[in-house]
Amino acid sequence: MTAQGDLDDLIERHHEALGRFIDGDPEPLKAIYSRGDDVTLANPFGPPARGWHEVAETLERAAAHYEGGQLREFETLAKCVTSELAYTLEMERFEAKLAGVGQAGPVTLRVTTVFRPEDGAWRVVHRHADPISAVRPPESVVEVPA
Repeated sequence: MTAQGDLDDLIERHHEALGRFIDGDPEPLKAIYSRGDDVTLANPFGPPARGWHEVAETLERAAAHYEGGQLREFETLAKCVTSELAYTLEMERFEAKLAGVGQAGPVTLRVTTVFRPEDGAWRVVHRHADPISAVRPPESVVEVPA
């Protein structure tokens, strides 16, 4: 069984890695992801990725969109830990500058991250991030044909 403290350490490293990610460096974030075939990532830039190869490519592509980012805060809305799986639901707030664009702006992401122990250490096995941070009308979820 992996200790709660080890998970808290990984969550802290995850937050630090996100700081590097919004500055264009995906490597610290990639280092804490599972290498399993079932690892998944759903980020705001495209469809979900599944399997380590797709997730690594997606992380690299997404990080390339950012430069000069600065973390603001992580608001933890929920956290659940068992011996086999854990998750957090957080609001991530940061300032980000898109690569090649002059000015930084605020970003808020609603994020669910799932962790599991692998070979005695916790790893990220799933992350879903989207920009929904306020109530939206029901019509916002319906795709209107072109």
